[in-house]
Amino acid sequence: MLERLHFIENKYEEMSIKISDPSVMADQKEWQRLCKEHSDMEQIVTKYREYKKVLEDIEATKEMLEEEEDREMRELLQEEAKALEEAKEQSANELKILLLPKDPNDEKNVFVEVRGGTGGEEAALFAADLFRMYTKYAEARRWKIEIMSTNETDIGGFKEIVFMIKGNGAYSRLKYESGVHRVQRVPDTEASGRIHTSASTVAVLPEVNDVDIDISPNDLRIDVYRSSGHGGQSVNTTDSAVRITHLPSGLVVTCQDEKSQLKNKEKAMKILRARLFEAAEAERHASIAADRKSQVGSGDRSERIRTYNFPQGRVTDHRIGLTLYKLEAFMNGDIDEVIDALITADQAEKMKNMGTSEM
Repeated sequence: MLERLHFIENKYEEMSIKISDPSVMADQKEWQRLCKEHSDMEQIVTKYREYKKVLEDIEATKEMLEEEEDREMRELLQEEAKALEEAKEQSANELKILLLPKDPNDEKNVFVEVRGGTGGEEAALFAADLFRMYTKYAEARRWKIEIMSTNETDIGGFKEIVFMIKGNGAYSRLKYESGVHRVQRVPDTEASGRIHTSASTVAVLPEVNDVDIDISPNDLRIDVYRSSGHGGQSVNTTDSAVRITHLPSGLVVTCQDEKSQLKNKEKAMKILRARLFEAAEAERHASIAADRKSQVGSGDRSERIRTYNFPQGRVTDHRIGLTLYKLEAFMNGDIDEVIDALITADQAEKMKNMGTSEM
């Protein structure tokens, strides 16, 4: 691992010279690529240099201990040596995490699809609560939200809502949300006050560019129709709603939220591209399914990942066995504690699978 870090540091120094070369800067596309690669290495190099400084300080402290005869000074040096060993261990762990393979989708914007599952109207209402939770979370991080498509119920729930969250690192934080979210509470529609259990599903898909997934126009059937609101009432007098069917896969995407047919088509194509990319990724990882299953946040939308118990005010993430008694704050978008714990667990699992050696 130290050899790898030394190689990265040398490459970083070489690249620092390269990106300052006017002849390289003349090719803006190549220069931007090199700048990004240089920037990606910077955090590793900075931490590696800190680690080397700690090693130097440990050696210097050992030498001083060998020469020092004063009892009080020796005790001070021993305390310093202990603190340096702890700093060495911490830096080593941070470097191991930084060297883990990066998910190429981590910095991308995301599509979040929330659907009411088992539980009828109550599941649809909970889907609306989840949408509000993710909206609050995005707002706190100053990310932008764009509604892509909705299918509302008469009492304010969502049979389905698809929305886009635009922000640096959105996928890296939200990818762990894919799965079944179960809720236990007394529904507003329940007169007898009994606790019901229902569920909504969440899927988090990275935004995909045209280059990432190629779609032939011949593989698409595009239908247009008049958009409608809840209960089927017409809300538009023109054929602005769009339904796109991807014939090879059978995937169907509809969008009717915009008054413009063109805008609805653009939104539907973005969602279709993301869903096809997700399907391609799932197929690509099929051969290593056991490995994916062992990791946190595999993205399986059929897996029950979390329970929201309203009578007890608790939320439990079943993948890591974490329970918090702060459900109200959680539903208001304060979800970082669980996401941070999931990221830490995921990193620990990846380090274990990689069999990272001691430094």
